[in-house]
Amino acid sequence: MAKFRLLNLVKPCMCVLPEVSAPDRRVPMREKILWTAISLFVFLVCCQIPLYGIMTNKSADPFYWMRVILASNRGTLMELGISPIVTSGMVMQLLAGSKIIDVDQNLKEDRMLFSGAQKLFGMLITMGEAVAYVVSGMYGD
Repeated sequence: MAKFRLLNLVKPCMCVLPEVSAPDRRVPMREKILWTAISLFVFLVCCQIPLYGIMTNKSADPFYWMRVILASNRGTLMELGISPIVTSGMVMQLLAGSKIIDVDQNLKEDRMLFSGAQKLFGMLITMGEAVAYVVSGMYGD
């Protein structure tokens, strides 16, 4: 009988998770720098676009230092910053390192499933944080 693996629960979701394919050619450094600059520009623009329908207040931000560390900006599209991605990556690495989940990084399928699990967990964290922000009254009553 086959052993149950937690990573196998991710398989049905793999078809809808975003993925960047490996390049079919060697990418020049100039092109890498260009795409990095474009990504940074998009991030910085999103840090300036306010969320629609929320009441803005100029009171002290209790999460100011957390926002500095996690690259987020209050009341904008980047409200959560990079925290869901960073958190999901750290938790999944901790679970794999402590052997709570069984993953063999030498197998391509396991690497793919582990990456998919990180993405799925990051999306779940994003939804959880968004609900927590709204329920806690962060954007008004």
